[in-house]
Amino acid sequence: MAKIIAPSVLSCDFANVQRDVEMINGSNADWFHVDVMDGVFVPNISFGFPVVKAIKKHAKKPLDVHVMIVNPDQYVEEFKNAGADILTVHYEACPHLHRTIQLIKSHGMKAGVALNPHTPVDALQDVITDLELVLIMSVNPGFGGQKFITNAISKVKAARDLISSTGSNALIEVDGGVNLETGAELIAAGADALVAGSFVFKSNDPKQTIADLKAL
Repeated sequence: MAKIIAPSVLSCDFANVQRDVEMINGSNADWFHVDVMDGVFVPNISFGFPVVKAIKKHAKKPLDVHVMIVNPDQYVEEFKNAGADILTVHYEACPHLHRTIQLIKSHGMKAGVALNPHTPVDALQDVITDLELVLIMSVNPGFGGQKFITNAISKVKAARDLISSTGSNALIEVDGGVNLETGAELIAAGADALVAGSFVFKSNDPKQTIADLKAL
């Protein structure tokens, strides 16, 4: 299976969002990765529903929305209305995770769960068969451009083992510090999807950088 590349629009030029969305539309990317941060669950604030809707208006590929927020349940319907195709919540933010997953699916979105660097993969043992996506954070969430945490590679392998042993159809996505070197290691470990932000948007040729990631 070809690997999924999901450029993170958090790293795009917000004075030229439409331009950067059109670039992703015309590239080898598969998804738009959209990071929503509330300044509470993580120490940063990104953007809300109006920006998600603006991206959706021009996007020709699925919106992979990753919410780093407290109380995500209360916003699930709004994310659906804003255009999310995949909605990923954090394990650490959901005291009633199974209910949150079912709520996401009830609104017709694919459900994902993200794990912070300190959270073990086996925390998903009881919900893995309900998920379409497992997001392994290879940096501490909140800011782009951080250094890759190498333990993420072993977590990808653990997630692959859990998925295989349970018969789950979940994809494994990795977010944080992804470049050609770390991307190759993650794919070798069993990752299905790579999120890349600053590596793409700060490169001299973002479209070619996406193509290079796709070719790993």
